[in-house]
Amino acid sequence: MIAAAFLLILQSAPVEAGVDAGAAPPPPASTCDAPVYMVVEGRTLDRTRMIAYGRAIAESRLYEQLGGYYVTVPRPLEVFEGEVAPDYVNLTVRFPCIENARAFWNSRAYRDDILPIRQDPPAGDYTVTIYAEAPLREDMVGRVGDNRFTADFSGAEIEQVDEPVVGPEARGDSE
Repeated sequence: MIAAAFLLILQSAPVEAGVDAGAAPPPPASTCDAPVYMVVEGRTLDRTRMIAYGRAIAESRLYEQLGGYYVTVPRPLEVFEGEVAPDYVNLTVRFPCIENARAFWNSRAYRDDILPIRQDPPAGDYTVTIYAEAPLREDMVGRVGDNRFTADFSGAEIEQVDEPVVGPEARGDSE
């Protein structure tokens, strides 16, 4: 039951004319060609609220609009090493590009309406990270899927929050 609930959970361009100067810019449509993975992992503290959170994400259709889809279920089939607490989850969502993952995370619908279901008060103790898709090894070419999206998921119509959350690369931080 909790696995099904979590599957529901997770279904810097110039400002253009006509866009409020204080609003976050939409993701650029032309650069969405490097898939990324959003990994959500941690402990669930309030299962009922997490089910409501997952339902709110599904009803928002943000994943559909931005090309996000689940590539894992949140609970392991087997554990080869170590112990996994019964309330621990690890869920992975694939997006066509970092811009679309950011557009999801910074959308007004997610930040204002959906995220508070999970965070106020905390329904879980989670980390949410983004990983680049590794290049396909040469020996695997033709042996697995082509690792690309064939539909356009520009996400330009998704309203963004005024102060978007972005990682160090987007902020220009050096490490």
